[in-house]
Amino acid sequence: MSLPMYDQAANLRKKVEARREPKQAKTIAVVSGKGGVGKSNFAVNFCLSLSKKQKKVLLFDLDIGMGNIDVLLGKTSRLSIVDIFERQLPIQDVIEQISDSFAYISAGSGLSNIFAMGNEQFDYFIDQYELLTGLFDFIIFDMGAGITEGSANFLMAADEAIVVTTPEPTSLTDAYAMIKHITREDLNLPLFLLINRIPNQRIGKQTAARLQRVAGQFLGKELAILGMLPEDKAVVQAVISQTPFIEKSPKTAAAKAVREITDMFLDGDRPDSRRASSSFIKKLTHFIKER
Repeated sequence: MSLPMYDQAANLRKKVEARREPKQAKTIAVVSGKGGVGKSNFAVNFCLSLSKKQKKVLLFDLDIGMGNIDVLLGKTSRLSIVDIFERQLPIQDVIEQISDSFAYISAGSGLSNIFAMGNEQFDYFIDQYELLTGLFDFIIFDMGAGITEGSANFLMAADEAIVVTTPEPTSLTDAYAMIKHITREDLNLPLFLLINRIPNQRIGKQTAARLQRVAGQFLGKELAILGMLPEDKAVVQAVISQTPFIEKSPKTAAAKAVREITDMFLDGDRPDSRRASSSFIKKLTHFIKER
């Protein structure tokens, strides 16, 4: 008796999966043109939401001088990324585990050194980073606001980037400048827009459409809309209590929006992007050593 068609398809998928190379984490940079747009708060709650979808996520705090992932999570890290370089510690030692599927690495102090590391330090970092690529589904960089020559290497090496902005005019101007810089460096890097703190859906859609229009007209760049987060008092209260808002207030509009954004992000119909984190390693090595 032959298997039903859907069983045959399922068996075929299993065989295909078994033949694939070992899992490689996707590297994603979360960026903004200016500070104060809620980038880090989005990154924390987005990572937590991904982890609740059975995805293993590592959040890397690379916000130079302003790293606040610890604060948003209500944690005090024993070690940070600085210890990888100053004390040659294994990267696993500096990872703070929040749950079985969500972990983060603190920025610590003196993080600017990471963007000016010598060849020996860089080689050690790459060796350590490579150990993580098979352990996680997503490695997400919370980048500092704006862009520097050093941080640009990490951003441009990522598999894709999420640009966070608000409808506020100066935020939009700075977000466009960020998009312009990224596009000039690599037109093919997949970019997603996250519009934060929208007063209503109409303004959110207008904001997204405006950025899409100018990016398409002047940069030849198609921007995908990842989603929009509403202005929500629960978000402010969660920050004060140092608890991610999707945990403190899971029924609020902001929490619901993050879950919808997560579903969209994981949707197979969204624009595909470069997959393997080995791509990140190769590109970062090129930017730092060969340029």
